[in-house]
Amino acid sequence: MIETDIIIVGAGPTGLFAVFEAGLLKLRCHLIDGLPQPGGQLTELYPKKPIFDIPGYPSVGAGELIDNLMEQIKQFEPGFTLNEVAETIEKLEDGTFIVTTNKGTKHHGKAVAIAGGLGSFEPRKPLIDNIAFYEDKGVEYFVKNPDQFKGKKIVIAGGGDSALDWSIFLADVAEEVTLVHRRNEFRGALDSVEKAQALKNQGKINLITPAEITEIHGTDKVTGVTIVVEGQEPQVKTCDYFIPLFGLTPKLGPIANWGLEIEKNAIKVNNALDYQTNIEGIYAIGDINIYPGKLKLILCGFHEATLMCQSIYNKLNPGKKFVLKYTTVSGIDGFDGSRKEAEKAVVKSIE
Repeated sequence: MIETDIIIVGAGPTGLFAVFEAGLLKLRCHLIDGLPQPGGQLTELYPKKPIFDIPGYPSVGAGELIDNLMEQIKQFEPGFTLNEVAETIEKLEDGTFIVTTNKGTKHHGKAVAIAGGLGSFEPRKPLIDNIAFYEDKGVEYFVKNPDQFKGKKIVIAGGGDSALDWSIFLADVAEEVTLVHRRNEFRGALDSVEKAQALKNQGKINLITPAEITEIHGTDKVTGVTIVVEGQEPQVKTCDYFIPLFGLTPKLGPIANWGLEIEKNAIKVNNALDYQTNIEGIYAIGDINIYPGKLKLILCGFHEATLMCQSIYNKLNPGKKFVLKYTTVSGIDGFDGSRKEAEKAVVKSIE
């Protein structure tokens, strides 16, 4: 039996940052994740993808962000149960919980934080008859290693942030980048849309809208795709890779059977206070939760993790007054007297 204060289900960026916030409050954490390494989708699906909305980073690679979060929480010595799926949960009479994985590993904690991102997931695939044949032969649903596209001709399909971001990023890597979207309007961030349009004007990417990919060509691997532009005859575009980026189909997996209130394949929480679910002591933070005004952004998950940890501390320490201090004042090791030492140094220098 693994003992801890907070059992965190999901070792993506939100779960990792929760370890830091809990550590400031002297709360121990243990994380469970079905993947063989921490990082969630960022590590598994697109470790090289640039992220532009992390405060203080004009741009940071997804893998680099996870590395930094791991370095940040190292001092708090969290535990990890990796390559195992949290399967069942039991609430004991004293209000604590036992979470058991599919491999039988048991975890006992005073609170449970579900930070499972989108849960288990699979890519949404376009309805092209022969697409399965070309998977791993030029059809890629994720960009894990951008270097594989160096000097290659690639066609990307999609109208969201992933399609725009990778088109922009790979414009400086691939020989030729073509972005195809079925509408003239994109769903991604306005800034990304403007950057893509600027690259089109500079001749660095081909932007084809409104259009769809209807067929893939090649004997043993992808050699081209058929693009149907609205109101025009179909055209065959030569390429080495076809990358359809239509998002992911999320599945909650075993968590769906934990008695939690579910809405739109996400866990409902009380966002007015602490992101607690309908079961006291179980919280949900990050992309896996839903509430009015919810935004699926990493920085929002960080915010939710912070408030959750404060709430858990107060519940575990009733009657104990906690005074929030900035880490610049208290130090990241908690209230360890670092400020007093600093003040002594200042007084000594004045003397």
